[in-house]
Amino acid sequence: MTAHLYSTGVTLTHVQPDPGTSVTAAVPRGEPAHLDLLFAGSVYCDLVFAGVPMREPGAEVYAEAFKLTPGGVANRAVAGSRLGFRTALLAQLGDDPLGLHVADVLSAERDLDLTWLRCTQGFQSPVTVSLTGVHEREFITYQEVADPLEWPVGRPSVGATHVSMKRDLPDWVARLRRQGTVVYGGVGWDSSGLWSREVLRRLDQVDVFVPNDLEAMRYTRTDNAHDAARELGRYVELAVVTRGARGVIAYERTTGQLTEVSSVSVAAIDPTGAGDVFVASLMASGVLDWPIEQRLRLAGLSASLSVRTLGGAASAPYPCDIRQFLTDHSPPGDWSSIHAWAATQAHRH
Repeated sequence: MTAHLYSTGVTLTHVQPDPGTSVTAAVPRGEPAHLDLLFAGSVYCDLVFAGVPMREPGAEVYAEAFKLTPGGVANRAVAGSRLGFRTALLAQLGDDPLGLHVADVLSAERDLDLTWLRCTQGFQSPVTVSLTGVHEREFITYQEVADPLEWPVGRPSVGATHVSMKRDLPDWVARLRRQGTVVYGGVGWDSSGLWSREVLRRLDQVDVFVPNDLEAMRYTRTDNAHDAARELGRYVELAVVTRGARGVIAYERTTGQLTEVSSVSVAAIDPTGAGDVFVASLMASGVLDWPIEQRLRLAGLSASLSVRTLGGAASAPYPCDIRQFLTDHSPPGDWSSIHAWAATQAHRH
């Protein structure tokens, strides 16, 4: 079977072996020996309409702003790469116009490796329309069943990766974890309302779990985010519970320490992808080996800065944005190490 791959804006051809064929993996020329971050999942083409007034059936309404941007797992991948970390995207797009446009936009990201972004002929790239009003958001999504994703044996080592805990993890994730990759898990909203305990039983397959407060409370059957974080600590080494404008709480099982960091206030335009930016920044900070409080500060600030403009991937901040905000606004708390790091990285943009 022949598939097409995008790599830094160049279309390559990759021939996949027939099932059962034995292949000795070799690192292709120009492929990095190590990646800081790997993100696998669905890349969407997001059509974001902002300032949408209340609608009546059959009535035409006009949005105040519009953005066409990569979404889904691309939000995390772009956020990680913009912070200056070697980031790879493992995903599938179609050869439709929207998919080709998304691939072209992603190819402009400096530290984002698209070697494993596959373009499949005849496959319709996932599409989401986001309608954001003053008090509500609505989403309309079309998505076809994609091929299973696989990280090939013998490819670059990976510092950290992110997976969904809603289903059993693929074998390649466990393989990477045995090789030293830190595995982060997320879950998303359970529209069924069941909040199955199976999710908790799978947490021993990851090192860090990052739900929001409502998800954490429902899975743990608790009534506040602090208790939920402690309960999750029974299953995973580090539980990080995000709380939107109220900040974030983290519980470390080894030390029994509960750390709480407040959010940074900004003028919010569009919250799309803020959670993805938080996760990617948290993962990136793990590469820096910072204390948990500083990691939460960086992740929270990055997420806050991302809501100031439309779109998820399009609004992820660069280190120069972080440095400028800290210089201009001096938010409460100790930001010295983050400011110093951002200053050393700011020349990259």
